[in-house]
Amino acid sequence: MPVPARDLTDLLKQRLPAGLQLPPPCLTAMQAEPLEYEEGQWLSMRFPVLPSYQNPLGYMQGGFIVAALDNTLGPFSYLIAPPSVTGHLAIEYLRPVTPGTSYIDCIARLVQRTSRSLYLAAEVRNPEGKVMALCQSTCQILPA
Repeated sequence: MPVPARDLTDLLKQRLPAGLQLPPPCLTAMQAEPLEYEEGQWLSMRFPVLPSYQNPLGYMQGGFIVAALDNTLGPFSYLIAPPSVTGHLAIEYLRPVTPGTSYIDCIARLVQRTSRSLYLAAEVRNPEGKVMALCQSTCQILPA
């Protein structure tokens, strides 16, 4: 059963070492809203598409899209394993996030876990459910 969004910060605080800033400034700056977490399987987060994220064409700039993905993959990795760092992140943009799009949803999933690495996949969807971007990430689990 999915974990309600309101419980994610508490869950992270239970699983991570004391003294970490949760939620981190990069997550709060993007006004992220956790939606659901299925234990060990996936995490979905919602990000508003703000005017300050627009490129000259009015589309959401790719760097903000990848930041939203990273701000979903990071918390997800911390929920499923000891703290880790991103070693590789690849994104494929399928269609632009156009002006007038109110939000994007990022969904991160576990592909494979080894003793030292997490292999994750994520996607970005618009409010109509269309996939806007795909992402693959490899995280290196930090030594205890």
